[in-house]
Amino acid sequence: MAFTPIKQLLAASLLAAALAPAMAADDEHPVVKRPFKLAPSADLVYSIKAKQKGMSLSGESVSTWRAGDGTYSLLAETKAALFGKILEQRSDGTVDDYGLAPARFVEKRFRKEAATADFKRDSKTIVFSEGDKSYPLKGGEQDRNSAVWQLTAVARAAPEKFVPGSEWAFFVAGRHDAEPWIFKVIKEETVGTGQGLVTALHLTKAPPTDKKGQQVDLWLAPALDWYPVKVTFADEDGDYVEQTLQKIVKK
Repeated sequence: MAFTPIKQLLAASLLAAALAPAMAADDEHPVVKRPFKLAPSADLVYSIKAKQKGMSLSGESVSTWRAGDGTYSLLAETKAALFGKILEQRSDGTVDDYGLAPARFVEKRFRKEAATADFKRDSKTIVFSEGDKSYPLKGGEQDRNSAVWQLTAVARAAPEKFVPGSEWAFFVAGRHDAEPWIFKVIKEETVGTGQGLVTALHLTKAPPTDKKGQQVDLWLAPALDWYPVKVTFADEDGDYVEQTLQKIVKK
């Protein structure tokens, strides 16, 4: 599972983000240590449907999640019917006192060179292959690929705290910068999946108040080891991507 503007990747072409060389400010980067319990290793297959500038698209996404012996790896591959593979994201690292501790995040977009975020534990910095920004490593930082699985691990360890209105913040690195992601619990809902109807906890991640961006909605299913069973990405212009679980293969 990967939080990234998939809607843009489903288009025929992608626009590169403008990069402004800078040392990143360190506000809104608190250190939070929470109990966690990693989800079991599994392959998760999702169907995708989307609307892009009035055009309906479909596809499939597969998340390959592995955790054990103090390490983890996560590979998420997305394919669209018209374009083939349009997105590949990898996150690898260890497990420390904060939970997932990424070492490297790699994102390969459709017809673009791969971009990386490196979590340099020796120098305690996050650096990027695109741009000059860097951020301090304090503990608990995530990348776009690992963030949902860290959230899942926290929910598995303390499900009683995931009540409507509660908020869960993480500092998340992407292709060329990092920012706070705040997930807010909405309520329990019934979601139709390839596994049948399941009860899932609905959370939402809105863009920062001072920025434009996608709203992301996420449904975690307690009865299915809190795996994400549905994710939607919605833009102000009405474009969207909906990702729904079809199959879980435990490893």
